[in-house]
Amino acid sequence: MKNWLKLMLFSLVVAAFAACEDQQETLPDALLEVTPNNLAGEWELVTYDNGSTLPEGCYVRIEFDRKERTYTLRQNVESFSEQVLTGSFNILTDPSLGSILVGNYDYNGGDWAHRYIVRSLTANRMVWVAKDDPEQVQVFARK
Repeated sequence: MKNWLKLMLFSLVVAAFAACEDQQETLPDALLEVTPNNLAGEWELVTYDNGSTLPEGCYVRIEFDRKERTYTLRQNVESFSEQVLTGSFNILTDPSLGSILVGNYDYNGGDWAHRYIVRSLTANRMVWVAKDDPEQVQVFARK
């Protein structure tokens, strides 16, 4: 009887540890505050317009510089060769919408076509939604 109880206790302990390991693997990435430090680095567009993907061989990459609050956008979607656009960005806070990413271009001083609500930001993924068009959802992955 003692051996049977020891075996049961041992089984419960092993099961408890196994359950903890499974939970750790399925936990989502922690959400980060939208700051220049957390945006810094290179990101690549994964999907846009609620799930569309870019054609094979096309890419859109944006790199944020936290110190200068500048960005470099590299893309080959609208031409056969890579286009490089640069400019500055800022993060605004709206009490009801949260963090909003705004930017302008160096080459003509114009603003981005949209202001983007940053719906989620983790260490490896971020989601933007155009403030004036909720159908425009862009998902980026950190490079």
